[in-house]
Amino acid sequence: MSAQVAPRRISETRWKLAIERVEVFGVAVPLAGGGFKNAYVTKTVQKSAVVRVTAAGGAVGLGNIDPSPGYSTETIEESLAALRGKLAAGVIGADAANIHVLNARLDAAAPGFLDAKAAIEMACVDLTARALGVPVYAYLGGAVKERLMFNAWIGIVPPGEAAAEGRKWFERGFRSAKIKVGGGIEADRDRVKAVREAVGATMALRIDANAGYDADTAIRLARLVQACDLQLFEQPVAAGDLTGMARVRREAGGVPIMADESILDHASLIAVIRAGAADIVKLKVMKQGGFHRAAAMLATAEAAGVRCVVGHGFGLGVNTMAEIMLAATSANVIDGLECVGPLKTVDDITTEKLDLGAGVLALPPGPGLGVALDEAKLARYRFA
Repeated sequence: MSAQVAPRRISETRWKLAIERVEVFGVAVPLAGGGFKNAYVTKTVQKSAVVRVTAAGGAVGLGNIDPSPGYSTETIEESLAALRGKLAAGVIGADAANIHVLNARLDAAAPGFLDAKAAIEMACVDLTARALGVPVYAYLGGAVKERLMFNAWIGIVPPGEAAAEGRKWFERGFRSAKIKVGGGIEADRDRVKAVREAVGATMALRIDANAGYDADTAIRLARLVQACDLQLFEQPVAAGDLTGMARVRREAGGVPIMADESILDHASLIAVIRAGAADIVKLKVMKQGGFHRAAAMLATAEAAGVRCVVGHGFGLGVNTMAEIMLAATSANVIDGLECVGPLKTVDDITTEKLDLGAGVLALPPGPGLGVALDEAKLARYRFA
């Protein structure tokens, strides 16, 4: 007679990483070269939130968000207050490995605050992947790209300076660059033309108006630079003007249009797709509320035949690596990631600063996000 073994109850065998502690740090890391100016503000430091989640047994995960005025719906102060208040308290005892329940608890704790929620979700994904001994891209389903290419940037500067910057990036190994536009379409045309002449035909060029033009003006600009063979025209009109952006797309002479400021949550992505307002959309792990929400939006865009650009230009090392690993999982992501924050900061809060200087990076073997906090630098750059 064979021995019978009583089945074990699921509750006795289910793997769980119960969250015991959520630590939140505010840091201000100086930016290189005296800072950066965009359509919204001039920044000399990157103020960011860093989250460390610890589970029962000592497993640890990291999250990091880098709000930017004009781009983010939250200020850094609002993100930190939300994290230190209802959000951190709302996930104590939750299973870090069960992101569906975790996100539901975050949403129940406070509406909105996608950036802040992303910091906790990111840390829980990192924690879970570390516990499993795999890189985050493997946890997300696997990488389809082993080497990631990055996108350079050129500000609103005179044509000669723009051309010199374009040549510099090309010589370093970058094969795509974004040129900021705004303030006058004739000056924009001259800047874009100068860069194209300087870098030749092999470098992909993007322009970004940061929602600064109306539809009529954006259409005129698109036609003025049509001969420059642009890869895309980013956010030509105000975030809420989907009708205007759809019109730019129809009348821009074939220049692909990318939505950025218009994209926040899944509903906003669907609205852009339904309006026929964009050929491409930009996604960010932080802005979309974490890995799982961003990945779902990436899948929706792909199903609709809409390509994606991934990246937030002022991220510290943790957030940057999060976007790199998400981007590696999808062939729908266009080469030329815009998560180039480590090129803009003089330092980081990680033990090793990411080196994106050649415009390309091999995926790290893991586990988790593959980065660790430098406690001394965390203390050096903290702000109240």
